[in-house]
Parts: sequence; C-alpha cells; structure tokens
Amino acid sequence: MPKPWARPRGPALPAAARRIIRLNNGFQLLFNLLWWMPVFYAYQRDAGLSEDQIFGIQSIYYVAFCLFEIPTGAVADRIGARNCLRAGAVVMTAANLTPVLAPSYSGFLVHFLAIAAGRSLTSGAASAYLYDGLRAEGADAHYLRAEGTARALGLAAKVLCWPLVGPLMLLFPQAPYVLSAASAAGSLGCALALPRLAPHGEVSVPVPRKRRRGGFLHDTRAALGVLRASPWLVLLMVQGVAVFTLSRICQVNLFQPVLLDHGIGESTHGSVLAAMTVAEAVASARPQWLSRRLSPVSWVSLLSVLLAAALAGLALGGPWTVVALLCAFAAVTGFVYPVQRKLINDAIPAGAPRATLLSVESMVDRGVCALAAVAAGAYLAAGRLDALLWHSAVITCVLVPVLHLALGRLRRTPPRAGDGTGDAAPRPPDEPVPLPVDEGAAPRA
Repeated sequence: MPKPWARPRGPALPAAARRIIRLNNGFQLLFNLLWWMPVFYAYQRDAGLSEDQIFGIQSIYYVAFCLFEIPTGAVADRIGARNCLRAGAVVMTAANLTPVLAPSYSGFLVHFLAIAAGRSLTSGAASAYLYDGLRAEGADAHYLRAEGTARALGLAAKVLCWPLVGPLMLLFPQAPYVLSAASAAGSLGCALALPRLAPHGEVSVPVPRKRRRGGFLHDTRAALGVLRASPWLVLLMVQGVAVFTLSRICQVNLFQPVLLDHGIGESTHGSVLAAMTVAEAVASARPQWLSRRLSPVSWVSLLSVLLAAALAGLALGGPWTVVALLCAFAAVTGFVYPVQRKLINDAIPAGAPRATLLSVESMVDRGVCALAAVAAGAYLAAGRLDALLWHSAVITCVLVPVLHLALGRLRRTPPRAGDGTGDAAPRPPDEPVPLPVDEGAAPRA
C-alpha cells in the first residue's frame, strides 16, 4: 500500500521505450569503445610514422569529419536513422581492422578516414533515433536521462577497459585494434535489434519517385530552410560550440601538456585520465541534479563559464590543484552535454530533417575545434601555454553572455510571418522544456 506522503510518480516507462534505451546504451558503449585511443600515437610511431605524418593524419581526419557530416545526415533522413546506425557500425568495424592489415602511413590514413565516415554516419542519427523513438512511445520526457546515461556507460567502459590495453599488447600487439573491431561488431548487433519506429520517426510510407531522386538535396535545402526560419536554433548551435571546443581542446590536445608543465610525469597520466573519465561519467548520468530554478539555456551558459574558469585556474594552481580542476572540468562537461543535446532536439520543428540538422551542429563544432587546435599548436610551439589558457577563458567569458542575452531577447520577440508557405516561422517556447527531477517524472503540460 503506497504511503500517503510518498511523492506521486509519473506514468511507467513503456516496455518498447525501455528496449530502445537499453539498445541505445549498448550501441553507444560498444561503438565508441576505442581500445586503441590511449596508445595510437605510440603505435603509429612504432610502425615507422614520423610526428609530422601522425599529426598530418589527425588534421585530415578533422577536415574529413566536417565534409562527411552533411551528406551522412541527409542519408540518415532518407534511409532512416536505424539503417544509418547499422551502416556506421559496419564502417567502424572495417576501419578498426585496417591498421592490423596495413600498418603503414596509407593504412592509418584510410583507418582515420573510415573512422570519420563511421562516426559521422552515427553522430546525428543516434540522437535522432533515440529522441524520435522515445517520442513515438510517449516517453520523450525521459530523453535527457537516457542520453546522459548512455554517455556515462560509455565513459565507464573506457575506465574499465583502457588500463587493460598495456598488458594485452604484451600478449598480442594488435590487440587494441582487434578489440575495437569486435566492439564495433557488437554495436552492429545492437543496431540490428533496434525496433522500427512509427512513420513520424522513420519514413515507412512510399515516397514519391520525384522526391526520391532529389532526396539528399531536398533534405539539405529543408535543413537550411529551418535554420533560416529559426534563429533560435542557430543561436543554440553556436552556444554549443563553446562547450564542445573547450572540452575537446582541454581533454585531448592540452591534457598532457598541462600535466607535464606542472611536473606530473607520464606514468600517472593514465590515472588522471581515468579519474577525469569517472567524474564525467557520473555527471553525465545525473543531469537531473541540476536545479530547475534555471532554464536549460541558462544552465548551458553558466556551465560554459565554469569550464572557462577551470581553464584559467589551470594556469595558476599547483599539481594537485590542476588534477582537481581537470576532474571538475570533466564533471561540468558531463553535465552540459546531455542538456545541450536536449535543447537542440527540442528546438528542431516536427517533420524537419532531424539527423541532417544534428549533423550541421556537429560539423560546426568540429570545424571550430579544428581551427582551435591549430591555434593551440601555435601557442604551445611558442611556449605560451598559460597565455592559451587565459585567452581561451577570456574569449569564452565574453562570448557566452552575449549569446545568452541574444537568446533571451529572441525568446521575448513575437513570432514573425512565415516564408509564404502558410506556416508561421518557428519560435522558441516561452519557457524552455525543464530538466526532469528524475526518470519517473511526468512531463509538464
């Protein structure tokens, strides 16, 4: 018998929605479990590649990722997000086997180009499938928790698996790439088990022949039309650029230079990275810890400023302070990613090519990140690490409030007329969709 003072729960999560969430968790965990990540630099160097070749491949990878984003997003909107996830898993499996079969410059180049293709096939499709799948089951209020949990599980798997890479390589040098291929094959199994969505999630009705011929161009034009008609969505994407760029540059490009600059030896880098990953995983799984007193837009702005403050602190603190700030930085990143993803999905109008628009966001993020990586390299080459951290923090603290004010003004602006099609242009809601208290919370009317 329920207690009279117990807080009432929302409607139970449908079985179909639970299945979608479980399979999405499995797909995200296995697809992104790259066993070779901690050792790929040393592996390529042992294979005879010079540093110029190694970093040159990385530059090509970023550019390729940007170029692949739009067409792969359009593919997802035409063939269905579920089929696109399957294709991405197949490509990722083959990509991880390439260095085993061809441990040379050309082999590693093909490897990273295929990684870019596989990840771009799923970057928008995975989020689009989860969002549409839960919405089709009337469980869209659970999306934020599901997105964060999937990310947290993937990060936790890395914490458990990455320490095993060294011992496994002593037994079998190619083990990181073989295990990565096996993980990608497992993600294919999850994608094959995903259920087909209702017609508004995946197109299941016949498409006229005329539209089918111009499908990719049609979806691209439709996506650009949505962006032109919805400055709210554009500003949300720009707001997310700060989050992605800061997190990527700090956790990938500046992680080791910052530790070495503070006298923290390479032997402990793995432990620090594991601690950061744990912090990010816990925060990713609990976005509902964020107070409902602030809107999601305000939380993204505030968390972006906190990321900038942590970067500035790295230039001032000692070794232990640096480690603590890196863990705090990772935790803030874990909080902000699922909130930003939900904001973007909520802002995309019904019927719009969702995967294409999510790919546009990813393309912008990675394009800016590629430019930031070039600038970071120039700072490091000049021995100006502290200046890089300070300048990054100052630029973020100036731009983020400006974007936040622009978003607030746009929310108060009356909707303008449509483009002649008879529909009014999309406008932001008066109150953004609130963060759920917990997974069982009922959606607000």
